[in-house]
Amino acid sequence: MAEEKEVVELEEQLKGYKEKVATITKGWLEWDRDLIFVGRTQRGYEIDFDAKVEWGCMPTESLLLSLAGCMAIDMVSFLQKMRCNLKSFKIDIEGERNPTPPQYYKAVKMTIRLSGDGLTEKKIQRAISLSQEKYCSVYNSLRPDMKVSVDYIVEG
Repeated sequence: MAEEKEVVELEEQLKGYKEKVATITKGWLEWDRDLIFVGRTQRGYEIDFDAKVEWGCMPTESLLLSLAGCMAIDMVSFLQKMRCNLKSFKIDIEGERNPTPPQYYKAVKMTIRLSGDGLTEKKIQRAISLSQEKYCSVYNSLRPDMKVSVDYIVEG
């Protein structure tokens, strides 16, 4: 019963979550040399892209990390609001790409490894579903036919 009450309270706390996000996002990408490009966000953060993966990451690698980062931010926030005291949180992510162009991701597998006090299966599943179904902008920007599986391991 107490756990169900916490989930209902969480829904109330989430009202207004991410409402401060700008509806327009800007950035730029500039050719550096060879097949190396430098991207910069509107806030000034930089990321290097390199087709040969010698001086930077491939754009598809950053896409996977963006997906993991978006879900991680959501989930940690949700679990903290559910009164979980997290000690660790890590996402291992693996993407399977189409073998011919366009080499989009056909499937993504994530394994979340977390530890802490107050974690329950119900809270973890709720945090995953809230992120995927409503709050993770990256997840909801990807191909609708992409298969995503998310497992979790509570450690300790």
